[in-house]
Amino acid sequence: MANSPGNPADRSVEIDALELYASAIDASDYVARVAPLVRRRVPDVGELLDVGAGGGQLGAALRDPALPWSAVEPSPTMQRRLRRLPDPPRLVTAGWQDAAVPDGAHDTVLAATMPAFFDHPEIFLARCRAWARRAVVWVVPAHRGPRGMCFAGCLPMEWHREDETPGIDIVMRGLPSHSRPQWAEFVDWTFTGIVPDLRRLAAWQADRLGWVPDDERRARLLAHLSLQATPVAGGFRRDIARRTAVLVWGKR
Repeated sequence: MANSPGNPADRSVEIDALELYASAIDASDYVARVAPLVRRRVPDVGELLDVGAGGGQLGAALRDPALPWSAVEPSPTMQRRLRRLPDPPRLVTAGWQDAAVPDGAHDTVLAATMPAFFDHPEIFLARCRAWARRAVVWVVPAHRGPRGMCFAGCLPMEWHREDETPGIDIVMRGLPSHSRPQWAEFVDWTFTGIVPDLRRLAAWQADRLGWVPDDERRARLLAHLSLQATPVAGGFRRDIARRTAVLVWGKR
């Protein structure tokens, strides 16, 4: 008998949220849309430091293949991904606050969708500028929508209950005028997630939302995802429109 969203077999399923997000970035046009904007303003990346590198997709596309690059990444899951890259970075296995990176050791510092943008933007910017010899590049969410649970953008706000303020608004609000970026540009792209089993995704999301096993919304959530998804080879595909801001600071 097939499992329903409320069955214990579904509720016990564990999904690695970081791997789920990284696999969606693999399938998305994120790098193809964002990388050209960065190259336009920072044509000579030099030695790159990718802070909060995740799966390293954007950093690998931007780095100078003739030079070494480094990545600050605390997640063991993402560290394994980074080590599997054809030309992997030197890994700093810590969060940005504890990263033992010498000041001025890299030409360009890249940070994409780091939570520090929202919590400590001025402190984080100061750290990145100390690390960089030439430029700091921040890639920040600029669309209105949730920023927490993976695939929360598929759900109505009444379910995910996250703050939908665009990340760029929070960042700019937290930076004093003298710390504003020297250049900013926006780009639209599509977050493309392909999941092998919608039933597992629905059960996982319901658990993350704190819904009890017999919550009637579990069945509605699965139906909601099913209506949005397109069957493809390997599972079900869901495309979510996204907008990103690319912010650049040059040498002071």
